[in-house]
Parts: sequence; structure tokens; C-alpha cells
Amino acid sequence: MGDFNLAQVIVAAVVCVLVLLFNIYLLVNYQHPDDVNQAYFPKLVVVAGLSVAAISILMLPADVANRQACRHAIYNGACHLTLPMKTLWLVVYIVDAVLVFFFIPFAMFYYEGDQDKSVGKRLRSALLWVLASAVVCALALGILYGLVGKVDFTVRHLSSSAEGFPSSWSEFSSSQPCIGSSARQCDAYTASASSETTWTMRATFPEYVVALATIVGSVLFTIFGGVGIACFPLGLIFSFIRRPKSVITRSQYIKEATELGKKARELKKATEALHQEERSGSKGRKWRKNVKAIEKELLLLEDDMKALEEMYPQGEKAEAAWALTVLSYLGKLLLGIFGLIVSVAWVVHIIIYSLISPPLSPFLNEVFIKLDDVWGLLGTAAFAFFCFYLLIAVIAGAMMLGLNLVFITIHPMKWGATLMNSFLFNVGLILLCSISVIQFCATAFASYAQATAAQEIFGHTLQSLRGIKYLYKYNVFQYGFVGFAILTLFYYAAFGWRKRKPSARFQLTS
Repeated sequence: MGDFNLAQVIVAAVVCVLVLLFNIYLLVNYQHPDDVNQAYFPKLVVVAGLSVAAISILMLPADVANRQACRHAIYNGACHLTLPMKTLWLVVYIVDAVLVFFFIPFAMFYYEGDQDKSVGKRLRSALLWVLASAVVCALALGILYGLVGKVDFTVRHLSSSAEGFPSSWSEFSSSQPCIGSSARQCDAYTASASSETTWTMRATFPEYVVALATIVGSVLFTIFGGVGIACFPLGLIFSFIRRPKSVITRSQYIKEATELGKKARELKKATEALHQEERSGSKGRKWRKNVKAIEKELLLLEDDMKALEEMYPQGEKAEAAWALTVLSYLGKLLLGIFGLIVSVAWVVHIIIYSLISPPLSPFLNEVFIKLDDVWGLLGTAAFAFFCFYLLIAVIAGAMMLGLNLVFITIHPMKWGATLMNSFLFNVGLILLCSISVIQFCATAFASYAQATAAQEIFGHTLQSLRGIKYLYKYNVFQYGFVGFAILTLFYYAAFGWRKRKPSARFQLTS
């Protein structure tokens, strides 16, 4: 038993180091050239946030493995030799909440501060904003915890009369399961409904913080995750359908490049006008709307430029570049088909296991259990993959809604061209939704993750909190998730095959 736990600790340490190195690799390769050798604090926050998010997702499979350490225990005390998963869960999610509500906003305020100001003024401005947010959050948490920070468990008092120990077991059968011939069923088994009561106790403050953060994350996860789980694979498939079929001629290239140059000049003129409005101090709602619209148009213009370069490769290796373009679209098609299978499996599992009572089938739970029987880490790896897939869906959903709804700020993640504010925004979104992803997975895979510390926190405690429990009792988030996925499917069926046209929705103020 001790050797098993030592191996588990070693594996956990190695995985944490690998996650840290991988996140540093992502940061180095995704960062914008303007951020090289500067903005060190935002970069530190990004690496820490990505590491905490990845580790939190991996902790649920680790929790399942930790539970299995007691499966063959000879004595009950052996279970105390395993990892203290409940304490680790609370530590990770308290760190998660601190990063989301304090460090990431501070880093964003500092990074996006007026570059003309000194470093001290930018730090002071960012600190004031974060302190104001901290005071508001502390007051809200304290008031809510004091008023409704309680857990209501529904319990039933069961009792049974005492009977003499039988000398023979032959009298027991399915129709006579209890001792004594006078009662056909056990006294405790036939307890009246009036014996049911509510047992109230106060939740611990860390658990309550995790619960409220889970609610906030669940709202975002329901919207972005529901949209993303459909648009991520369908976007890849329709990208293949809309792919360039052949190389264009030089005259066509010059014509298209001229149009893009005209569009770029219009955007430059609009950007300069917005800079003038900013200097004059007229930064109203219309100004912010125009800024977001121009950000969208710039992003679409970059996509058009990339598509034009794909259709007319230049240089000595033009043929090789076109071959790589064709292969990349074939790769998108294959990845889209694979993602569509995973997305359909997720939606079907939620419907037949979570939304229908009693569940029609354990479905993916049974798949993971059988994979564990084949090889211990196979089911755990598949389980972790399905959890990570939900996080990918959240980012895809946020990108899609950002491109189609102007009031959502767009923060694209591009290889070698991602600014730190986009990094921080996406890391904050991942951290906030990672709590909900774990809770969602702990509920959706309750059979596989049974008797784990995560299920104790996100199952029994969270779903019994006063005022919050009804959201889980009536599966509000599951219905919303499936609903947004179906709406997105209809959207792609109606409009996904069409080629995008520039919206040009920004208007300059006179």
C-alpha cells in the first residue's frame, strides 16, 4: 500500500513538472514579438494559471486512482495513507479563485495601462482597481456566507427492532429478507415518509468560495461550452468544405490584394479617428463598440490575407507550400470528424445519463471502467481527455461568439502573434471554467468517479447548498449545455457552408 502511494506521489510530481514545461513552451511560441523580453509579471501569471488549470483537470483522474488505492485494503486505516485529495482540491481551487479575481485582473490592468504613464502610476492604478474589486468580492462573499452559507441534507430516520440471532439461515429468501416471521420486510426498510427531515449544517468557507466560483463558471461554461462543443468540430469540417480548391492566377491575386489593401486603409483611417476620440476624452459606449468592431475586422482581414497567400503561394517552394496547404485542410477534416464523434458522445451521454431519470445507460462510465480493466491508465487517460475536450470547447465557443457578437471582446490565440492581454483573458476564462468542468465531469461520470473527494465536494456539498441546490436538482446547466449545442448545430446547418463577408459595422462619430 505504501509503495503504491509513493509511486502515485512520484507520478504526480513528474506530471506537474511536465505541465509547467509545456506551458512555458506554449507561452514562448504563442507570444507576440512586441512582448518578447518584457511583460514578465503577466507571463508569470499566464504560466501559473495554465498550470493550475491543467493540474485541476488531471486531479480528477488522480482522485479516481487515489480511491482505488483502498480497494484491496485489509484494514480501514490503510485509506489514511493515500493522498489528502479533499485538502488538495480546496487548495487548488482557492488558488484558482485568487488568480481569476485578483492576479489576472491586476496583470491586465497593468498591461493595458496608458503606456505614456510611468511604471509607478500604472502599478498604482492597477492596484486600486484590484483593491476595489477585492473589497466588493469580500463583502459579497461575507454577506452571502453569513446569510445562506449552509448545507441542507435530506435525511430519513431509520430504526429496527432487535431479534434473536437465528440458528439457521435457510428461512431467508427474497420474500423474507429479515429476521422474524411476523414482518415480511425490515422495520427500517418500511419507514414512513414522516420520518424524513432536513439536516442543516454550515459549510466551510473554502467550500463556499469554491461553490460560488463554480456557479459563475457554470454560467460561462454552459454558454461557451455548449456553443463550442458543436462549433469546434463543425468549424474544422466546414473549413475543409470552404477550402481553396486550386491556385489562382497572378491577375486574380493582384485584384484580391488590391481589395485587401483598400480595406486595410479604411481600417487605418477608422483607427486613427478612434485614437483622436480617445485623446479628446470622448470614450463612450459607441466608442467602445467601434473599437471592438474594428478589432473584429482586423482579425478577419488577417484571415483574408492568410487565405490569399494560401491560394497564391510564392517563392521557390511554391509547389511544396501548396501541398502543405492541401494536407493541412485534410488534417482539419480528420480532426473535425474525430471531434464530432467526441462531441456527439458527450451530448448523448449527458442526455441518457444525466437528463433522463433513471439513466438509460451508464454509457461512457462503463467505457472508462472497461478500459481500466484492459490497462489501469487507459480508462484514466480517456477520462482526462474527455475533460480536456470540454476546455477546448469553451475557448472555441468564446471565439465564435466573439466573432459574431460585437459586445463580446475577441481575444484570439495565434501562433507567434498573441498579446499578453489575450493570453490573460483566455487563461482567466479557462481557470474559471475549469472548476465547472470538474463539477460537470464529476456529475456526468458519477459511476466512474464515485466515492472520490471531488464527488464529496462537487456532488454532496455543492448540490445541497442553500439557494444553489435547485440549479443542480433540476439540471439547469445540463439542459442549457445541450440546448446551446443544438442551436449551434442548426446555425452551422443554415449558414456554415457560406463564405464569410466583411461586416463593416463600425461607424465613426462626427
